[in-house]
Amino acid sequence: MNRIVLVGRLVADPQLRFTQSGIAVANFRLAVDRPFANQQGERETDFIDVVTWRRLAETCANNLGKGRLVAVDGRLQIRSYEAQDGTRRQAAEVVADTVQFLDWPRESGAPESPDEGASLGTEDDLPF
Repeated sequence: MNRIVLVGRLVADPQLRFTQSGIAVANFRLAVDRPFANQQGERETDFIDVVTWRRLAETCANNLGKGRLVAVDGRLQIRSYEAQDGTRRQAAEVVADTVQFLDWPRESGAPESPDEGASLGTEDDLPF
């Protein structure tokens, strides 16, 4: 079984590209805190590359930005490539099946508290 679940913050805005056949692909890096402290008592962070495809890629690229908190569910993929110096290298990345947005973007004007923003209405507003 190859399943990965991560919760972390985007290190930078997602990068959206299209394959030669027109399929959308977005890449972003996620900062994920380790659940334990090191010997100095500090918590360390892992930086994990995430890849999204098709509609999910476009949704992430259009709605996510640096610092946003997300949950990613997907699978680990190890791919090989040739570096500019001619050496063979490997890269590990998570291919996301789902990405859940866990916070509101700061610039959207989202309500700061449940009392602000949209009104829930009164009993007189109910249709029954």
